[in-house]
Amino acid sequence: MVIVTHSGKFHADDAWAVAVLNILFPDSEIIRTRDPAVIKAADFAIDVGDVWDPASGRFDHHQKGFSAARQSGVPYASAGLVWREYGARCVAALSAAHAGHELPEDKAREIAYAIDADIVQYLDLSDVGAAKSAPGGYGLSAVISGFNPNWLDEQRLGYDGEADAYRLSQFRCAMALLTDVLINAVKYRVAALLALEQVRQAEVLEDGRVIFLKNSALPWSHVVRKEMPKVLFVISHSIAEQRHVLHTVPVSAGSFDARADLPEAWAGLRDAELAAVTGVPDATFCHNGRFIAAVKSYEGARAMALLALKAVEEDSLRQAQC
Repeated sequence: MVIVTHSGKFHADDAWAVAVLNILFPDSEIIRTRDPAVIKAADFAIDVGDVWDPASGRFDHHQKGFSAARQSGVPYASAGLVWREYGARCVAALSAAHAGHELPEDKAREIAYAIDADIVQYLDLSDVGAAKSAPGGYGLSAVISGFNPNWLDEQRLGYDGEADAYRLSQFRCAMALLTDVLINAVKYRVAALLALEQVRQAEVLEDGRVIFLKNSALPWSHVVRKEMPKVLFVISHSIAEQRHVLHTVPVSAGSFDARADLPEAWAGLRDAELAAVTGVPDATFCHNGRFIAAVKSYEGARAMALLALKAVEEDSLRQAQC
C-alpha cells in the first residue's frame, strides 16, 4: 500500500489525513512528492492530484470547482475528506487497540462525528484560510506547522536526499503527535460511552436527591443533568486520592451554576475549620465557589450531603415565607 501526499511545507490537514490512513494501513509506504506519475500510481493520493474520488483513494480539495462542505457549511480540506470516509473505521480500530472495547458500527460513527466537530473541522478551517473561525490563536494547526523545517534548516540541508529525509522525518513527527491526539480523543469518548450505564446504575440515596459513584473519574454530569432531575448532589470516591468528593450538579454543560449550592458557611474552609463548621471530623475542603467539597470517608461524605440537603430545605422554606 502506497500513500502519497505533496512535498514541501505540510499542514495539519494532510498530516492528519495520512496519520488516519497509516493507523488503518500501518505497513504502508508514505511518499511526499509532486511527481504526477508517482501520484497516479499510488493507492492513496492525499492533498495532491486535483481529484476527489474516495473509491479510487483520491482526497484532494484544491481542484477548480471543488465545493464540498459539511451540513454546517464548514468546507472540507483533506483531513475532513479522509475522516468522512475512514473516520468511523479508524475510531473502531483505535477503540479495540487502546480502549479494549469493540464498538458497534453506529457508536463508532457517533464518535467519529464528535471528533470531526471537536477537532477535524478546525484543521480544515485553518487549511482553507478561515482560521479566524477556529478557536484559539495557537491551535493544533499551528503546532503542526511548527514541525516544518524553517529557513535555517533549509539553508543547512539544501535540497538533496538528506534534506528530503529530514522533511519526511518531521512529517512523521507531526503524524505521531496527531495520532496521539486521535488516540486520546477516541479513548476519552469510548470511556464516556461506557460510563453511561455505570452512572445510570449508581446507588441512589436520600429519596433520589443524592447518588454515589464508586469512581470519581466517571464522567457523570451529562447523564445526571439529562436523566436525573431530582439529583442535587453526587458523592464520588476518588481512587487516586483515596478520598470522597461531594459535587453539586451543574444546570448546563460547563456551567458553575448548580441545581443547589453547598452551604454558604462552608465556602473556602479547610480541615479543622471545615470540620468545626460541619461537625464532620474528616472533612478536608470546600471550594470557595461551593460546587465541590472533599472528605476522607464515605460516612463523612454522606453526613455532608445530608447537611447540604438540610440547608437547601431551609433555604426553600425561607423563600416560601417571604
